[in-house]
Amino acid sequence: LVRSKGPLAAPFSDLLTDAVGQVSTLQDQAHAAVQGLMSGSGVDVHQAMIATEKANMAFELTLAVRNKAVQAYQQVMGMQF
Repeated sequence: LVRSKGPLAAPFSDLLTDAVGQVSTLQDQAHAAVQGLMSGSGVDVHQAMIATEKANMAFELTLAVRNKAVQAYQQVMGMQF
């Protein structure tokens, strides 16, 4: 096997860590939007709902990837060599 001299792919753990960080950022933005809506500081309902849905979708996607990774790990550990 010959490896190309291009940039190496990021490990899966790094990708998952980045995804969790992005989910956290989106959740913080959603929280700020809802707080802005509740305090009347210029955030309208649409902005708050969009921020909340973005955070929810990102969380659901990350959770699905995590569940698939755990399932794959369990299958590998269940194999007999």
